[in-house]
Amino acid sequence: MNLAGPSVCTVHRPADAASIAAAARLLRDGRLVAFPTETVYGLGADATNAAAIARLYAAKGRPSFNPLIAHVGDAETAMREGSFSTVAQKLAASFWPGPLTLVVPVAETTRICDLARAGLRSVGLRVPAHPIAHALLAEAGRPIAAPSANRSGHVSPVTADHVIDDLGEKIDLVLNGGATNVGIESTIIACLDNRPRLLRPGGIAREPIEAVLGEPLALLDDGAVGGPIAPGMLALHYAPRAALRVDAKALEAGEAGLDFGGRFARGKHVLDLSPRGDTVEAAANLYSYLRRLDASGVETIAVAPIPAEGLGEAIRDRLRRAAAPR
Repeated sequence: MNLAGPSVCTVHRPADAASIAAAARLLRDGRLVAFPTETVYGLGADATNAAAIARLYAAKGRPSFNPLIAHVGDAETAMREGSFSTVAQKLAASFWPGPLTLVVPVAETTRICDLARAGLRSVGLRVPAHPIAHALLAEAGRPIAAPSANRSGHVSPVTADHVIDDLGEKIDLVLNGGATNVGIESTIIACLDNRPRLLRPGGIAREPIEAVLGEPLALLDDGAVGGPIAPGMLALHYAPRAALRVDAKALEAGEAGLDFGGRFARGKHVLDLSPRGDTVEAAANLYSYLRRLDASGVETIAVAPIPAEGLGEAIRDRLRRAAAPR
């Protein structure tokens, strides 16, 4: 049985009002739609429909024990799906809409199906800050699960073409909204007990979050859970075909170079994430540059050292997982 189902569209369409309305109808019918958010392109499915979620897992080749983030249009809707502590409400008020996902206890009133939550009694929720995503959520009228629109574990997509390259005819429609501006996935924070915990660094740096909290973010104790409670926690993730050599001081023979701040000599297969050493610019370029270097056919991509401050923490997290043993 082909859970991915037949495709009704193998090319992307400009994200105008008619395309957004068509995409919402497809989602309500249990089909798959890729759309831009401010972070990366998401592969959307109706989070209330278990059959649609099964189709999404099959299209991505994603393990069903890896829970999905449900995207909603506003904080009020989110609070019908999850149980928000005072701290979670404070974070939502400070950073939504935006690239922050909150993992909270599931509410009794939730519509999000068990399969989207991987059977957990918690749920990851986000209010995206992108006009196309916002319009699609309003038109669909329900929570939309939307992991990155790529093969599971592969480099995340930041353009509609990246989505087509990875998923081709496995999805029904791609809304083309141009390149995403943040370029790296959302920060994920668990608000499941008395202290919020950082599950995944992402598009909002640690420092402004800690400023709102008035205390350092705790880290998840990996030994305290039996499996991932949010996306992006698997050891191998975000990986190109080529091997990565991180924190490289110089290029070795035959390597491509993912540079930062002009460390490497210029060359045919060298791209600089940010010549001026800006981690925000580097995050926006990360996935598109990894894809371009991977397409060159080299066996190894050397990655220059990137500082852990600001969005550098999230970039280093993605590179560490992409370089994990396979």
